[in-house]
Amino acid sequence: MRTTYTDPVPHRRPRIVPSPARGALAASLAALRRSLDLPEAYPADAQAEAEAAARDVPLAPDAAALPDLRDIAFLTIDPAGSTDLDQALHLERTPTGAVLHYAIADVPAYVAPGGPLDAETRRRGQTMYAPDERIPLHPPVLGEGAASLLPGVDRRAFVWRFVLDDGARPIEVTLTRAVVRSRAQWSYDDAQRAIDAGEAPGSLLAMPWFGAQREARERERGGASLTLPEARILPVAGAGGAGDSYTIERSYGVPLEDWNAHVSLLTGMAAADIMIAGGVGILRTMPPADPEDLADFRAQTVALGIPWPTDVAYGDYLRSLDRSPAARAVKEYAAGLFRGAGYVTFDGEVPVEREQAAIGAPYAHTTAPLRRLVDRWALIVCEALANGREIPEWARSSLPELPTLMARSSQKAAQLDAGALDRVEAALLLGREGETFTGVVLARRGDGARIQISDPAVEAKVAGVDAEPGSTVRVRLVAASIADGAIEFAAESSVVAESSPQQKLR
Repeated sequence: MRTTYTDPVPHRRPRIVPSPARGALAASLAALRRSLDLPEAYPADAQAEAEAAARDVPLAPDAAALPDLRDIAFLTIDPAGSTDLDQALHLERTPTGAVLHYAIADVPAYVAPGGPLDAETRRRGQTMYAPDERIPLHPPVLGEGAASLLPGVDRRAFVWRFVLDDGARPIEVTLTRAVVRSRAQWSYDDAQRAIDAGEAPGSLLAMPWFGAQREARERERGGASLTLPEARILPVAGAGGAGDSYTIERSYGVPLEDWNAHVSLLTGMAAADIMIAGGVGILRTMPPADPEDLADFRAQTVALGIPWPTDVAYGDYLRSLDRSPAARAVKEYAAGLFRGAGYVTFDGEVPVEREQAAIGAPYAHTTAPLRRLVDRWALIVCEALANGREIPEWARSSLPELPTLMARSSQKAAQLDAGALDRVEAALLLGREGETFTGVVLARRGDGARIQISDPAVEAKVAGVDAEPGSTVRVRLVAASIADGAIEFAAESSVVAESSPQQKLR
């Protein structure tokens, strides 16, 4: 589960980090970044190269006959306050389906292969997010400026064009480098409200249709989307200064987030198909779940009172689950079935194991080049293959380096996510030692259980809890350490409510 960080929350009274803890939390987060050896300022030579590229790389159609697609009314959809905008879309319904244009920031135009900027991005691997600081893959002059698909300005982009049938299946796919201009920047929440009110532009109003059709296609290919509440660390405005404190929210988000994810999934699958057909590229793979693990999972669903019928596909079963405590526990168990995601490169012989099992198809990361290193290569390779040109030698020869670079940065990102969340959770509990909290058992863990506390939205392993997943229990806070994020709860003797599919997790 990825921890996300969003804009300040001004309109509610969340449980926030108390004033005495804020200094200690800031120091602990800084120490966490140092322990992971995360980069700070960009090296001077890489920064200088980025500034020169932002200044000198042409934007408008030029002598190279870069296609001009500025007449397409692209828009972006991102978390509120985002400035590193990788993608912009335009979706238009037609009598037989739709036409989707998906513009991806042309980062390769700004990063010279073999230069200091290229070297530093390879060292970083991806953008890292902490509550109080973002560690970008690219210098802000590019990532939040010249290369970002900001509204109202000309930008270079790789533009995917999908002609879709009435089931949102791609029947024609093209990819070209072009100049685009986004018309508007939407946040997920604002866009969802506009869609619900029927007041959104056509591209947004077409998204419910697109999302429903792509979910149906996912069912057909045996894919399985697993939706769990996402931990969101939110800066809180007005707590003594804008954004000077934090709260934690665990949210499923709005439906548009799933629909928009299907746009990226469609593009990633198209990219994988192009690279497989061309015999060279890099795929994001995941092996299928082990049959014994699936059998254990089926038994667990019976124990939780939501049995997985033998005649129902795995993905269909997951899609049928609601948001009750028992269903949440089932999903938590399911999250451990698919493991071993990674990258595989090839040049000549296409690997036998080429699918991303949870998606149910070959897939490639190709839609977030401002924030993820590997996408730069995928875009370059796909654009060359799609247009019958030679792949640049720098991209082809360096493909084998990417799995190691991405694995290293992903490990650090996961450690930063988990460490930051632990520390904010500990800060939220400061001074509440001895209090009793109500929570839901998510999973059994050795001699205890992992529990979701309702208020504040903290998760913790608690020793001595003898209750089934989905049950509501009471636990007492013993200690909370901001320095290392350690939290200790003690089990109370009583179980508030046994596991039941009808119980709703609030």
